[in-house]
Amino acid sequence: MASLKEIKGRISSVRSTLKITSAMKMVASTKLHKAQQASERCAIYEQELASILRIAKPSSLSALCREGAESLPVAIIAFSSNSSLCGAFNANVFKKALKMVDLCGGKDGVVLYAVGKKMAESFAAAGIASEGDWSEMAHHPGYAKACELAEKVIKGYVDGRFSKVIMVWNHFVSTSSQKPQVETLLPFDTSLLADLSSGNGAETYEDYIVEPGRERLFEQLLPQVLRLKLYSVLLDSNAAEHAARTVAMQIATDNGNEMLSELTLEYNKGRQAKITAEILDLAGGAQQ
Repeated sequence: MASLKEIKGRISSVRSTLKITSAMKMVASTKLHKAQQASERCAIYEQELASILRIAKPSSLSALCREGAESLPVAIIAFSSNSSLCGAFNANVFKKALKMVDLCGGKDGVVLYAVGKKMAESFAAAGIASEGDWSEMAHHPGYAKACELAEKVIKGYVDGRFSKVIMVWNHFVSTSSQKPQVETLLPFDTSLLADLSSGNGAETYEDYIVEPGRERLFEQLLPQVLRLKLYSVLLDSNAAEHAARTVAMQIATDNGNEMLSELTLEYNKGRQAKITAEILDLAGGAQQ
C-alpha cells in the first residue's frame, strides 16, 4: 500500500492536471463556437453562389467538369489538426485517407496535400510526402491560403497532372460526433447544377437572359465555387477539431475527478488508520 506522502503527491498531481484539462476544455469550447459561426456563414454564401452558377449553366461544359485520364495520379487533400489531445480525431481521418490511397492504386497513384501537421507526419511515416507545407491553414483557417491551395490543384488538373482531386476530412455533425468524409472536388459534379431546376415546382432558369453569356459567366464563377468549397471544408474540419478536443478534455476532466475522489478516500482511510494506531499506542503506554 502506498504511503500517505505518496498518495498526497498523487492528489496534488491530479489537481494540477485537472486545472489544465478544464482550461483546455474552456478554450476549445470557445473556439468551437467561433468556428461553427464561421462555417455556417460560409455555407450560406456557398449556397447562394451555387444558385447563381446554376443560372449560368452553359450548353457545353468546361475542362473542370470533364473526367481526366484514369492513368493519371489522384490528388488527395487530407485535413487534420496540428496538435493532439483531441481523441481519435486525427487517427480516424488518417485511416480514411489511407483507404483512399489504397483505392487509388497505392502511394505511386496519388499526390498528397496534407493540411495539418498530424496528417503530414502520419503519411510521412507511411512513406508518402506532402506537396508543400499547409499546416498554417489548419492552425489559422483563412480564405487566402485556401485559395492558394485551390489554385494549385485546379492548375494541376487543367494541365493534366491529376485525373481527379478529392478531399478527405472530419465533418462536424455535432459536438460529440465527427464523421470522416470524402468528396470529389474535381471534376466538378455537373449533376449539382440541376438541383433547383428539376420538377416539384422548383425554380427553373431556362428563360433567364444572362450577360455577357452563360459560358463566360460559368467559366468565371466555377473556379470561385471550387475555391469556396475547399475553404468551406477547411472550416468544417476546424469546427470538428475543436468539438473533438472539447469532448476529449471533458472526458479527461471527468476521469481526473473520479481518480481524485478515489485518492482522497484512500488518503483519508490511511490517515484515519494512522491516527487510530497512534491512539492505541498511547493507550497501551498509559496502561503500562
